[in-house]
Amino acid sequence: MNIFLLRHGLAVELDEASFASDFDRPLTAEGERTVVRVAKAMKAMKLSFDHILSSPYVRARQTAELAAKALRAGKKLELTETLAPDGSAEELVALLQRLKPAPDNVLLAGHEPYLSDLVSLLVWGKPGAAVTMKKGGLCKLSSEKLRADRRCASLEWLLTPKQMMRMR
Repeated sequence: MNIFLLRHGLAVELDEASFASDFDRPLTAEGERTVVRVAKAMKAMKLSFDHILSSPYVRARQTAELAAKALRAGKKLELTETLAPDGSAEELVALLQRLKPAPDNVLLAGHEPYLSDLVSLLVWGKPGAAVTMKKGGLCKLSSEKLRADRRCASLEWLLTPKQMMRMR
């Protein structure tokens, strides 16, 4: 299974507007533009996904929706609390293991530091490795047998939005 992790784009700061909570913060206009360009780069890379899973937080959901639209994969998008900032990597892995048929390519849209900790857990067997995903960045992991209790994946690549926009 190939697991692609997409960090949400630049979002409105909590103190910039009157949002009820962090959950409600949307992408800024610049964040939307960046994600659209990243999604076009994903299309140029000929990426396709069997499933697209996203945090339900507004900025992550918007990011996943923009990617799904560019890739014509809107019907493959699902929201899951396991990708929320306080989500459980173990529950996410269990969710991925339950997908039938087993997917070849999955896109996960979420937040920092959750996504970096997920990379660290799957690649090195424990959270806390020095991995940082930029807003709008994309990472590819590959795994023969996905597990949450030990090292089970290889880091194929980690791209910044600027790198991806040069690919188009």
